[in-house]
Amino acid sequence: MSEKRKIYPGKIPTRDLHQFLLGSVAPRPIAFVSTVDEKGRDNLAPYSFFNVFSSNPPMAVFSSNRRVVDNTTKDTLHNIEITKECVISVVSYDIVRQMALSSVQFETGVSEFEKTGLTPMESELVKSKRVKESPVNMECIVKDIIPLGTHGGAGHLILCEIVLMHINEDVIDENGRIDPHKIDLMGRNGRAYYTRSSGDAILTIVQAVTEMVIGYDALPKHIRESEKLNGNEIGQLAGNTRFPTDEEIEISKNNTGAFSLDQKFQMAKDMLKEDRRLEALTLLMS
Repeated sequence: MSEKRKIYPGKIPTRDLHQFLLGSVAPRPIAFVSTVDEKGRDNLAPYSFFNVFSSNPPMAVFSSNRRVVDNTTKDTLHNIEITKECVISVVSYDIVRQMALSSVQFETGVSEFEKTGLTPMESELVKSKRVKESPVNMECIVKDIIPLGTHGGAGHLILCEIVLMHINEDVIDENGRIDPHKIDLMGRNGRAYYTRSSGDAILTIVQAVTEMVIGYDALPKHIRESEKLNGNEIGQLAGNTRFPTDEEIEISKNNTGAFSLDQKFQMAKDMLKEDRRLEALTLLMS
């Protein structure tokens, strides 16, 4: 394991700290925020300091940061301070380059809808427009704006109550839930890096949260301290909700008695790829 570099905020340039933060906390979802100013002019801008933090009430939070270069604030913040509303649209792969184009610092009053070719749609409960091409739009009332500082790079936390969601039917599966492969969302990493959240990038991790699990500390020592298994594989074994019974261990021992311990570990690793975690634990305890 390599040594860790120590980063003390305030002792390196803000632009460098900013990139260390963005590279560490990633990928981040992207809020495509549309607002309208006091003259009725539309604005559209992306923000990756964004997430949802409550479902009752449904709350989305994003941060409009002061620019590091000149400490100026953005049109989105100005508009929200006036109107106390916005629309947050999600960014799918199909519009990621148009989203990137909207981050250009156009002059105040220039419509990013026009510059990007995206289609503004009337909202039902707020004046801000929706992005037609986005698979999900959230009409929001701004409940609070919390300044986090006065220097370049300081954020303004914008707390938005979601009053209406619009979700494309074609991203919803047969169970009435959003299918990650169909919605095909994009996430932001540091610098010019992005992550596409579909296809092979999607992992299914099923873990009981209401049932008690074995836990790492209760695993037999030869499993817990094995160099044959990585942390994820040991985590899978520790996530079992029970130990195998003596009968299950005896059956496994009879079936695999001819195999060496190294062979058993390899077989267990193959089982864990299919999330056959109890079977793998049984094998390693036999």
